[in-house]
Order: sequence, then C-alpha cells, then structure tokens
Amino acid sequence: MTGNRILRYAAIGGGLAVVLGIAVAAFLSLKVPFDSAPSAGPSTGPCEPQPCANVRGFILWVTDLKTEGGLVSMQLRFQNSSSSTHVDPADLSLSDSQNAGNAPVYDAPGCTHWPRTEFNNGASFGPVPECFRLAITVRPVGLRWTPDFGPFCCEIVIPLD
Repeated sequence: MTGNRILRYAAIGGGLAVVLGIAVAAFLSLKVPFDSAPSAGPSTGPCEPQPCANVRGFILWVTDLKTEGGLVSMQLRFQNSSSSTHVDPADLSLSDSQNAGNAPVYDAPGCTHWPRTEFNNGASFGPVPECFRLAITVRPVGLRWTPDFGPFCCEIVIPLD
C-alpha cells in the first residue's frame, strides 16, 4: 500500500468517527426526560384523578396502590388517542428514592403478566395489575413510564405518594 492510500483510508475513518460521534451526541441530547414535579407540567394535557400522566394524548391512570412488605401493587388503566400504537409492561418500572428502576414482578398473588397490547384512536385498555419489589422502601417512589413515541421521546415519572 502506498502512503497516499493509507492517508486516504485514515482520513475516511477519522471522518466517519466524527460523524458517528455527532450522531450519538444529537440522539442523546434530543431524548429529554420529563420532570415529574406537578408544577413542571410533565404532561401535554390534564388528567384526573391523580396519580396519572397524559403524554401527547396517551393517558395512564394508577389506582388501588398498595405497599406491603416491599411489594408495591397497583392497577393501571390506559386510554390512547395518540400516535403511539401500543402499551407494553416493558415500558414501566418503579423508580425508588435512589432513582433506581425496578422491573415488574409477576411471582406474587394478584400480580399477573399482561401482554403487549395494540390499541389507539381513543380506545381504552385495563385495568391491569402491575407489581414491583423495592429494596429501598423510603419515599419518594414513582412509576416510570416510557411510552413508545419513537427514539427521541419520552420518559415520565408519576409520583406515587
């Protein structure tokens, strides 16, 4: 290989690395988490009764919230008038006081797994049970929801007090 050819490949590789770095930085800067503070207005519209969240017309209500021995259980109901097409248990986690995400559990009585469900055009889904185990039971606790609006949107934490 000649010196010019090596220099050309090195320049192309360096240029690709710069473009990839810019693309990753742009992606990370556009994925903005929403603050869960009620005064910050994390939703794009009102919802009642609380606790609930309205993200671009996709509403999640939390009811029957119970905490017993580190197990947090609740009922979830959804209504979807947004561009999102589904809800999935994988879109939910419980954020503890250390901001650690806790995945749903299905090994406790009444904590049954529900499938990813397709629905839109104002349709409702639920109520469905959702349960989490917390290692740290100190408040505040919040339900972290990441509805599927594509790679650049949304995470919201619904305070559960």
